[in-house]
Amino acid sequence: MVEFKKILFAVDLSEASPKLVPYVTTAAEKFDSEIHLLFVVRVLQHFASIYVPHATISNFEREIAEGAEKKLHEFKEAYFGSFPNVITTVLIGSVGEEILNYIQSAGIDLLIMGTHGRQGLDKIIFGSADSCQHRSGI
Repeated sequence: MVEFKKILFAVDLSEASPKLVPYVTTAAEKFDSEIHLLFVVRVLQHFASIYVPHATISNFEREIAEGAEKKLHEFKEAYFGSFPNVITTVLIGSVGEEILNYIQSAGIDLLIMGTHGRQGLDKIIFGSADSCQHRSGI
């Protein structure tokens, strides 16, 4: 039987994130898993091409990361307060790359993440956090 000892819950801290909590907690309880909450601050370096000073961009990214750390801690307390093994991490970079790097470096067994803002054909093909409420994979 496959066991998921480390679960990564990549969140964007939108209204979609709490909708996935029951799936994360169910898996964590079933497999006695460590939960990793990850938020990635998107890199804003592309704004340097419009003459925004690099120091300004770096400071703004750092401020976003600090705010995200506070918000992620609040999210952890609100939804995972009863779980003893919850690790929170905020990274700055390309979202996809940082998630993949984190999976590899932390030895993650299962990734749970939602989508939001998808409409039309994208929503049908890729799904959404709302559609997860109608599925059961665990």
